[in-house]
Amino acid sequence: MKKNKGFFGTIGGWFKRLFHGGSKVLADEMEENAKNMKVEEIVSPFKQIVRGFFERRLAVIALCVVIAMFLLVFIGPLFMPKYYDSYTEVTQQNVHPTMSMLSVPREMENDVRMIDSFGSFTVGVNNEGQVFIWGDSKISTTGLDVRDIPEEVLNAKIMYVAAGIDHVVAISEEGKVYCWGYNKLGQFGYFDPENKDNANILPEPDILLNGTIDVDHVKKVTCGYQCSAILMDDGTLYLWGNKNTYQNIDLFAGKDDLIDIDFTLNYVVGVTEAGNGVYTGKRGLYDQFRSNLNVKAVPARQYLDGRKIVAISATSNTVCGELDDGSLFFTGDFGTRAKPMPALNEGERVIQIVSGTYHYTALTDQGRVLSWGGDTLDQTQVPKDMTGVTRIYGGAFQSYAVNDNNEVVGKWGLKGYLFGTDNRGADIFQRIIQGGKMTMTIGAIAVIISTIIGIIVGCISGYFGGKVDLILMRVTEIFAAIPFLPFALILSAILAQSDISEDNKIFILMVILGVLTWTGLARMVRGQVLQARENEYVTAAKAMGVKEGAIAFKHILPNIVSIIFVTLTLDFATCMLTESSLSYLGFGVTYPRPTWGNMLNGANNATIITNFWWEWLFTSLFLAITCICINIVGDTLRDVMDPKSDRDK
Repeated sequence: MKKNKGFFGTIGGWFKRLFHGGSKVLADEMEENAKNMKVEEIVSPFKQIVRGFFERRLAVIALCVVIAMFLLVFIGPLFMPKYYDSYTEVTQQNVHPTMSMLSVPREMENDVRMIDSFGSFTVGVNNEGQVFIWGDSKISTTGLDVRDIPEEVLNAKIMYVAAGIDHVVAISEEGKVYCWGYNKLGQFGYFDPENKDNANILPEPDILLNGTIDVDHVKKVTCGYQCSAILMDDGTLYLWGNKNTYQNIDLFAGKDDLIDIDFTLNYVVGVTEAGNGVYTGKRGLYDQFRSNLNVKAVPARQYLDGRKIVAISATSNTVCGELDDGSLFFTGDFGTRAKPMPALNEGERVIQIVSGTYHYTALTDQGRVLSWGGDTLDQTQVPKDMTGVTRIYGGAFQSYAVNDNNEVVGKWGLKGYLFGTDNRGADIFQRIIQGGKMTMTIGAIAVIISTIIGIIVGCISGYFGGKVDLILMRVTEIFAAIPFLPFALILSAILAQSDISEDNKIFILMVILGVLTWTGLARMVRGQVLQARENEYVTAAKAMGVKEGAIAFKHILPNIVSIIFVTLTLDFATCMLTESSLSYLGFGVTYPRPTWGNMLNGANNATIITNFWWEWLFTSLFLAITCICINIVGDTLRDVMDPKSDRDK
């Protein structure tokens, strides 16, 4: 391209031609123009499509998001070996998104007196008597937060604390018992006046409400689901709470001969001064003992053989006891996923043992810390670099190790839930990953089925025309006239009533989605084939004697595959949304197997929408973002593959 030299450039050019000659100057200018001339690059159609796609920033971002989603839902489960669909945990229901369940406050991290928890929050006290609470401290839909510690507790020096599922109990240096949190079911104090005479509530003893106890003789303070207990060293027990949670609670009320007590999920358990069994008031409940989790249980009397039980610790379904000779016993239902207790060294003895919801942690006289039992949330993954441990504390799904200087030297277990938990206590983030895998798999297979049917019908109809075209298009119109969502709901309802396995139901759902969504692709393929069959290469193939089927599927189809690919991409997002819609309405994949649709099933509940926003927000974001990005990728491919499209639209 000739440059504009301006006035002085023009004058200079005249003098140059005057002394060097016009032909020489003209030749130099032509050579310079040739160097600056841009030769248009000739590229293949595929390269042109790729180049056109990657020139669009939004499409590239959408493609990266789609790839990331695929990697997350298909590779992510490989890093969740402990996940299983039917996991439920009543003490972890509707937990807010938090990763603070192991975050001991800085003010007590180096000055620990004691730590305790039962549900989603943990309570601790330092040696100055200050109370600290961490984790998810909000109590469901009540609007209460146990982190709002009463002023009188803040002003007192607290010696003992214990946490229940929805309340906290504390005892001051003067022996005053304080309680706060949820109190509808008699968890403490003067409970709800409407329930004052409720026979299902064991009220808190008057001595705790109106007087004090000798704090120097408190042996144990512990809380259960909606109950609390204070055991004195003379055997006196103060017990109160919800009788519906612990149906044997009346058998313990007023007892004064206990040497230890604890709560499972459904029973109060204790040891009397006789020490010859786990006392529950129900025969046969915990009368089979074993020396470890993986050995056969034997009758209690046979196992004890004259030895006495001196202390117990309980998880939700099990009890671990200490005998007067230093050995341990186990009783209850540990399940098939429990990790057995690690072997002790020769001459090694357990000097302290604490329990969580499903696990136990023990400290030995050799300074070793051992954890065993349920390990779904890494409760038994003891750090290897701990030294100087002199005592341990157990939380619901956490454990803490402390040294002689009252410093936390180790903590392990559940850190929290990135996206919170659902109404069954399951981790929403893990279920989103597993649910995405199922939703995308169903969508992909449904699209493959619909694509195969659509291509076959469209190619045959468009190429052969005539009566074949007429018949196939009428069949297509019949399928297109079927109201998709009502028909799918009816079929899913029929399947729900039939005796078919869940895997077979999912397969049938994929087939239904594929069989009912091929009509649009078939029409599009027919139109492309009608146009392509008039081209010269088709005439040449016919002249060479190539079979009609080969011409349709081997010559014409490859030339329209780019359009099919675009439609396949867009249909994939549509099938994902359809599956999610069916599951959301309760007619698709059912619990406990997760999909993004059935995880949103609870979003039609006003209580969940208002109070538990995290149970639907994150799942809906994953579904929406994935489908939108797939549609963006599909739309962009359609634009760059169609040379007639307006690039700037």
